[in-house]
Amino acid sequence: MATQLEPHLHADEDAFRSEVQQFLAAHFPAELKGTANALAGVDGPTDETPAQTRWRKAVGERGWGTPTWPKEYGGGGLTKAQAKIVEQEFAKVGAYNPIGGMGVMMFGPTLLEYGSEEQKRQHIPPICRGEIRWCQGYSEPNAGSDLANLQTFAEDKGDHYIVNGQKTWTSGGQWADKCFAIVRTDKSDKHRGISFMLIDMDAPGVEVRPITMISGTSPFCETFFDNVKVPKENLVGEEGQGWTIGKRLLQHERTNISGGGRLASMMGRSLGDIAKKYGETDAAGELADKVLRDRIADFEIRWNSFLLTARRAVEESKAQGGVSEISSVLKKLGTKLSQERSELMIEIRGLQGLGWEGEEFTDGELEAVRGWLFGKATTIYGGSTEIQNNIIAKRVLGMLDHQ
Repeated sequence: MATQLEPHLHADEDAFRSEVQQFLAAHFPAELKGTANALAGVDGPTDETPAQTRWRKAVGERGWGTPTWPKEYGGGGLTKAQAKIVEQEFAKVGAYNPIGGMGVMMFGPTLLEYGSEEQKRQHIPPICRGEIRWCQGYSEPNAGSDLANLQTFAEDKGDHYIVNGQKTWTSGGQWADKCFAIVRTDKSDKHRGISFMLIDMDAPGVEVRPITMISGTSPFCETFFDNVKVPKENLVGEEGQGWTIGKRLLQHERTNISGGGRLASMMGRSLGDIAKKYGETDAAGELADKVLRDRIADFEIRWNSFLLTARRAVEESKAQGGVSEISSVLKKLGTKLSQERSELMIEIRGLQGLGWEGEEFTDGELEAVRGWLFGKATTIYGGSTEIQNNIIAKRVLGMLDHQ
């Protein structure tokens, strides 16, 4: 039976691959080849060019930016095999996925699991079309690693809440349209008193103050809520369910921060190619510094092994119903490897890897320095490495606390 079905299945996949190729030929602007998705970052407002807008709308209309999300909410409704074909064909022509950001990486998958039907139909389609930017209201000045210590309070006023408090490290908050946040609705219970709700960033009483980082950029900000009115329909799940929903969302975040998601696409050119540009090569065109060559090979082996492991772990988690605590393992290892790569890239460039400004440095060299500095935060945000160690010990390895 299986052998009889195989030709038919392959024929279906070949037909779909042809459909994707025709779509790309008709809609992908040649001038965007090799560029990245501005919407997926938190570095600034998305001032699209006409070509970028056309590309985003074309992909959003098909739902291929969120290929496996349900079609009734604007997703592609594709199988995993079809989604893989889309990814492969986009890569072949140098096309990026124009749909991204926190709505895709974190909030959307969580809302699909915990949101009401009305909330899904209201919020998921704009995410699938790339029409909205979301930010995350989690950390507070006294609630970072101990996130459950958050004090931002939502007072029940009948048909709405009044929210007062402060969040910090709000990525892209100054450019976001909406915020998914965990707030306290009951002060008598640390964990069960937390709820998950959605807040309009242009609502009266919301104020953002960008924070300048050591890298010179301001991707984060402090966010203040002063008597902000939030409709009851913006509560996701039930009151007191916020800690459960919030932890689930963090699993999606950690998977995407790790090599299972965003970091894999940030690596760019191989270290070997970069090293050949800045270092001497031998008669065979190989890097003359054998020690450096060995270090690069060692890193590339470990990084690619990690990517394969991460892909397998993510697929296994999805097959079992979604992300899991394995996201903590991926986050811990992936972010550490990305920092190691940045350090090695600075070393490879020598004096050209230490530039901050000036005409003697290329844009790529300056971006590498800022990326190296910004990358120091990756082992902190999304749950610090120490927090991931605790989760791995308790929920992956099954170790218990001993007093």
